[in-house]
Amino acid sequence: MNGRSDSPREGRKTEGPTEPIVFVVEDDVSMRRSLTNLFQQVGLDVVTFGSAREMLQSKLPDTVSCLVLDIRLPGLSGLDFQTELAKSNIRIPIIFITGHGDIPMSVRAMKGGAVDFLTKPFRDQELLDAVVAATERDRKRREAEKTVANLRSLFETLSPREQAVLKLVATGLMNKQVAAELGLAEITVKIYRGHVMKKMRARSLADLIRMAETLGISANRSEQT
Repeated sequence: MNGRSDSPREGRKTEGPTEPIVFVVEDDVSMRRSLTNLFQQVGLDVVTFGSAREMLQSKLPDTVSCLVLDIRLPGLSGLDFQTELAKSNIRIPIIFITGHGDIPMSVRAMKGGAVDFLTKPFRDQELLDAVVAATERDRKRREAEKTVANLRSLFETLSPREQAVLKLVATGLMNKQVAAELGLAEITVKIYRGHVMKKMRARSLADLIRMAETLGISANRSEQT
């Protein structure tokens, strides 16, 4: 991990961390140290930065994490940093902290997908609860993306004809209807369908349809030949 840290774990490797990491962007040194101590007391890994730019220029580990982000920062503000992360498709859950919060600011932060918006002074437990919620959100997102990636890999093993059969089956068509759509014999569709079930590792038709929904697969019948 490149980037300043007030934590003795600053030198941990970027490969393969198993525990959630809390990133902190806060320009106040004493506040950074206070947050580092708080998170370490409950066994969390912490990496801190003094500015948004510093974090943007750092190589971040690909693991479950969240970001505790001060609103008012030198240079790029916390809210603008939230926008930059979204543009870069970095979907780390954010918990905003500020000593000068107002309603428009909090509304913008929450509309941007922030997990929480805490005004200083806040209770330690408030922040810890927010971190738990944020890391759990990130964990679920990562699991969902992994599921989609695995299904996509299986889908790509299907032949073009098998993909066409899957798309039509996913719309609820029976074998006879699929055969009519594709200009095939019904027995041929049954064979293709069996191949699809096996390659996609589907345990049932309902399971196969759920997989298609997860992948966002739909059939444009006018394109099926």
